[in-house]
Amino acid sequence: MYFCIPVCTLTIQTSKRKLLFVGFDSTMSTGLRGPTNLFGHPTDELLTEISSELSLLDSQSAWPVTKISFGHFPLSFSAASNSGKTLKDVFLKNSVMAYLCGHLHTRFGKNLKRHHESSHHTLYSNRLFQLNAHPNPSENTANSNGEIIEEFWEWEMGDWRKSRAMRILAIDRGLISFVDIDFKLGVNKTIILPTFPLDSRFTTSFQNQNCHTSDPSSCGTVRALVFPASPIVSVVAMVYDTSPEKLVVVLETPMTKLAGSRGDLYVAPLNFKAFEDPSPERFLLQIQATDIMGKSTYTERRPFSANGHHARLSWSWREFLVMGCQWDALYYPILWSLYYLAFSILLFPKAILSFSKKQYTYKNFKANRCVTYGLAWIFKELYEVPMVWYSMVGYMLYLVLCPWFSGQILSEGIERGYMTYRGWVLKINKMEKLEFLGFPDVMVVVLPHIFFIVLPAYTVIMALAAEKGIFHDHLLSVSSKKKDDHGSENKDSALMNNCKNRSEFILCRRWIRKILLAISLLICWRHFKNCRALTKAYEMNPIIHYPVYSLVIPLMLAYTIYKTRRT
Repeated sequence: MYFCIPVCTLTIQTSKRKLLFVGFDSTMSTGLRGPTNLFGHPTDELLTEISSELSLLDSQSAWPVTKISFGHFPLSFSAASNSGKTLKDVFLKNSVMAYLCGHLHTRFGKNLKRHHESSHHTLYSNRLFQLNAHPNPSENTANSNGEIIEEFWEWEMGDWRKSRAMRILAIDRGLISFVDIDFKLGVNKTIILPTFPLDSRFTTSFQNQNCHTSDPSSCGTVRALVFPASPIVSVVAMVYDTSPEKLVVVLETPMTKLAGSRGDLYVAPLNFKAFEDPSPERFLLQIQATDIMGKSTYTERRPFSANGHHARLSWSWREFLVMGCQWDALYYPILWSLYYLAFSILLFPKAILSFSKKQYTYKNFKANRCVTYGLAWIFKELYEVPMVWYSMVGYMLYLVLCPWFSGQILSEGIERGYMTYRGWVLKINKMEKLEFLGFPDVMVVVLPHIFFIVLPAYTVIMALAAEKGIFHDHLLSVSSKKKDDHGSENKDSALMNNCKNRSEFILCRRWIRKILLAISLLICWRHFKNCRALTKAYEMNPIIHYPVYSLVIPLMLAYTIYKTRRT
């Protein structure tokens, strides 16, 4: 979604309420190239303008107002402003009912929906991530003390250009419902959108209170919008009870078209209180429409709750990663956790072993079978290749103290900037420069490099050093047996005689080393693949514009492989 102006507003007046739609564009004012343009960047000025538009009708209208906002970026990929304010804060403050967004569309799942509540109703961990679509799925959102809960729904939408998906959204007496249609899977000629009872997976406490207090008459009918390609003969509403072992139809009632409705709105009487139950998933609603050709169309069976309880809405792990994680808040905790883990592994054992007089060898480790002893032996083997250890420490310092690479970062123009873990820096002239552009967008480069390249490479380097120690111990044991039992045999004959069982064969042939070499090749392949993508994205030369980033890891692996080839 793109707009000529940052914020646009549309107001619709009905007979009983006003509908306010506020759209905005939160893309960066500086047009960075991908992949470091992943986040929306609302400024304090933009947030103030959005808040002003959302509160425009609060004091001017005696009618109730239903507010819906829409933009491109989901909140999980929207950064906070310089003052720390977020879009979520603005939506909660102004009683927005729903936020519609795109960006991710259906690439990571079709269940990209999230229920937001005010921070004082959620744990601190929920500010960083949310495990399910509901912050507290086991709790009733309706507050027994009558306190107004600040909340809204975030609904990611499919895109038409690639996925051929669309959404029909209806507002019925202030109650919001929707149906998603995927044309790639085929679509019925008749589209049905139930507007009441609401799907208990997507309700809010306001909608439940509105039904029971503000407008009790709205609970007295089943309502559904029908969009037919052929004239409709009959529409039937069915309610199923899931408490028995099999689905049981407890209500089947014909629906009639409401005269004077602007669309094909069908209604049927409903005793809503008869379906009160602690479980929000016990009763299911299904609408059947039959056209003049005799073809019947059914909606999915949607759960509803007369008590106003939420039905559980779970995510897959991919949906959780893109919707449940607040990435702008998680970037630094993840980065520094990985960094300090790697740095502590390199430095602490070195400091401890420097003052220890014990001899840590593989032979002693086999005798003691102690994890601490084993780790000390592995690090001692690593320190036997001092150039590699110094390179590992130096590279970790380089990642936080120096620029990673220099490239053309703007979508238009030839200006070059350099990237650090804090973002891009672009010099405008000798006196002025723009700092930390694309924060936290640079995490798509920083975190994968550390997690998938640096840490695995360091692990393989330590494993190669340890394997050398194991093989050295094996050769010593073979030589010892040769002297004791086969003094007249040569070394090769003794070695082969001791390679009969499987474990000895693996050590003799150094299969562990061969596996580590294969892993090293995979790490280098992935690293060079990332370098190629960055080279194309920012028009860089790996030798000129980012030699340290592109070459250090492969060179460290190659040098370690060379130094550990012989004992």
